[in-house]
Amino acid sequence: MSPDPSLGWPIALRKGNHSTRNHHPIYNFLSYHRLSPSYFAFVSSLTTLTIPKDIHEALAHPGWREAMIVELQALEQSGTWELVPLPPGKTIVGCRWVYDIKVGPTGVIDRLKTRLVAKGYTQIYDLDYGDTFSPVAKIPTIRLFLAMPAIRHWPLHQLDIKNVFLHGELEEEIYMEQPPGFVAQGESGLV
Repeated sequence: MSPDPSLGWPIALRKGNHSTRNHHPIYNFLSYHRLSPSYFAFVSSLTTLTIPKDIHEALAHPGWREAMIVELQALEQSGTWELVPLPPGKTIVGCRWVYDIKVGPTGVIDRLKTRLVAKGYTQIYDLDYGDTFSPVAKIPTIRLFLAMPAIRHWPLHQLDIKNVFLHGELEEEIYMEQPPGFVAQGESGLV
């Protein structure tokens, strides 16, 4: 479509030989061949795997689905819950999945990690719960645990207690919905 010549525009329309080819493509400036193997593995892992945006995306990926199954097995083995009908007058706490990609020291993906978390912000203080706290060690205790091996020349070792938060006892009864994507067959009315 050409402009109306009566408008008096000072623009000359011309057809040039413009190429759509970029004279400075990015591969002239960016290459992976000078990266260390560990950094190359890290950069490669960033481009191949993403954290799911929702439960449907997670269930479609075998790695994320397996991570969710492992999390559920850990919860069931520790006796975290039992399926029961919701008692009258009690409220249901929702839950959701949280996803994370754990990268090892060399930059390679170590594992896919999922956590089932309760939507605690839906609870009402003095109705659903009385107090909140996180059990953590005090600094003097940590100093003592580090000083003793230093004084006695003992070797130090690090350990990770999986699902340590599941070992605490709750005084309140919590009724949580079944995990999204993993509602027990024939038990959809239970919490």
